[in-house]
Amino acid sequence: MQPQHPHPIRFGYCLPIFAAPGGRLFRTPNYPRLNAATTLAAGRRAEELGFDDLWVADHLMLGQENAILEGWTTLSALAGCTSRAGLGMIHQAHFFRQPAIAAKMMATLDQISGGRYIFFADPAFGKAEHLAYNLPYPEDAAERIARTVEGVELALALWKSGDPVTFDGQYYQVTQATCTPLPVQQPHPPIWFGEAHPDTFAACARLGQGWNSVPVGLAEMKTRLAALSAACAAIGRDFSELTCSYETQILVAPDRASLRQKLQAMADLTPDTPPSAELSAYLSGATDTLPDSLTRGDILGTPDEVTAQLQAYMDAGVNHFMFWFMDAPDDAGMELFMGEVAPRFRN
Repeated sequence: MQPQHPHPIRFGYCLPIFAAPGGRLFRTPNYPRLNAATTLAAGRRAEELGFDDLWVADHLMLGQENAILEGWTTLSALAGCTSRAGLGMIHQAHFFRQPAIAAKMMATLDQISGGRYIFFADPAFGKAEHLAYNLPYPEDAAERIARTVEGVELALALWKSGDPVTFDGQYYQVTQATCTPLPVQQPHPPIWFGEAHPDTFAACARLGQGWNSVPVGLAEMKTRLAALSAACAAIGRDFSELTCSYETQILVAPDRASLRQKLQAMADLTPDTPPSAELSAYLSGATDTLPDSLTRGDILGTPDEVTAQLQAYMDAGVNHFMFWFMDAPDDAGMELFMGEVAPRFRN
């Protein structure tokens, strides 16, 4: 078992900024078509319900018809229509924005939002969208991570004081650059990293306040947290200082019959693209066992079942969750979660 953390348990809401309807069940399977007003309304409602932070994906092409809202623009709009919740981009794509300019953008958003910004630095792994937009994308993963980490170091240098900064890195340079006003959060907004790579673990141990994993299941999550803990130990960092986050799809319903109905309604959105044989068997009633493809990494069930699943991750050391509600933009799932499940983990 991983060391226990002193952090309170926190829950984040991932906005449906793209539509991927149907039985594929990829993040937004209940969203027939992207609508910007609907997406922002979901974020506002999530804050009203008490979610601790709000997250948007950072892609240029994703989902049905490759229609996705641009992450930074969406996050800025969200800052203006909310007042309390933290704000971040999931896997903020390093190569989408020149890092010195991005540091200025982040400082500005932290100012505008009253100190609510979370910097989730990520090298990004969507090669096709980078090439489509004529953006750099080094083939070597270690180089992508190295460039991302240097971008974080540049941001930290610019955020350190209001004095002009000259930075001569391996990949990035600035001369007498300033970044005023500085971020509200001092010494800087929290910095998160993600994914399971030795270089990312090392960067998080040295520079980070948080780390996030995509849905990989409990066994693999334990392995990843052990690797992160080892990276911290290697430099004398207290692992318990870090926020350890698990990003996952979630579907919570009052009872199993309602759960099956919700899944069936999602599959019905794309009748020409049937769900997997495993999911079809569950939907037809041939089996009452949920597909392993869902239960292995995602969170599904009644409030009691969801509570037990979350507790297992918490026992492993997770203290933060990023939720993609599968029934979004319908707010029934997140209302049930915040009404019946979340209070069980909050003092």
